[in-house]
Amino acid sequence: MARLTRGADKERRMSLGGHLLELRRRLFIAAISVIVGAVIGYVLSEWIWDALRAPMIAIADDHNATINYTNITQAFDLRLQIAVTVGVVLSAPIWLSQIWGFIVPGLTRKEKRYTFGFFFAAVPLFFAGCAAGWYVWPHIVTLMVGFAPIEDSLFLTAKDYLDFILKLVVVVGVAFVLPVFLVMLNFVGVLSAATILKGWRIAILTIVLFTAVATPAADVFSMFILAIPMVGLYLASAGVAALHDRQVARREAALTAELTA
Repeated sequence: MARLTRGADKERRMSLGGHLLELRRRLFIAAISVIVGAVIGYVLSEWIWDALRAPMIAIADDHNATINYTNITQAFDLRLQIAVTVGVVLSAPIWLSQIWGFIVPGLTRKEKRYTFGFFFAAVPLFFAGCAAGWYVWPHIVTLMVGFAPIEDSLFLTAKDYLDFILKLVVVVGVAFVLPVFLVMLNFVGVLSAATILKGWRIAILTIVLFTAVATPAADVFSMFILAIPMVGLYLASAGVAALHDRQVARREAALTAELTA
């Protein structure tokens, strides 16, 4: 990365130690923002847990369904897990800005204009993805639990139940942001649309592995529910990149025609 000197066009290269100090500073700011968000999340954790248990309470009208705590500290651990997740979501504008801030000094002035635009696109997309995940998860829980016969009892571990929901919400949020990074790399000239499409096999495999880790191992259905829209967003980013590459090719062709005229 490089920083521009004041009032001059010369670049001063940042040393490895400078990079590490800059990274540490930005990680510290991101961590503080997550902690502050987690405090807010802990205050709201009881209300959030009541909202998360609502589908199971409704299911209990037809089934013998309960959420079980397997050890003494698990109820408190769940409150902390909710708090940290809420902290990550609420602090998204700050830790995303720190990621951009670490990248931006190494880019040209033209590329910086792109990154600011993509930053202001990434934040609302992340929140939109989390909102979509929050909207979808009760339907997934109801659908999956509905496969159990009415005569059978449902005893769900509180940790597994909460892990499924929180991972689903956060992963959908991240899935909405990933195409922004691909399009940004295309706009700054790092990746072409052809390169993005050329690696479609690796991309799909990575998406499937990512969703497999993000969802409970035995829940193949929800894994594909997450993987399919992520593949669609990947293809959409390739389409945007192809349109941009076509515009760049036209500008270059016009400039070449003017120079040769």
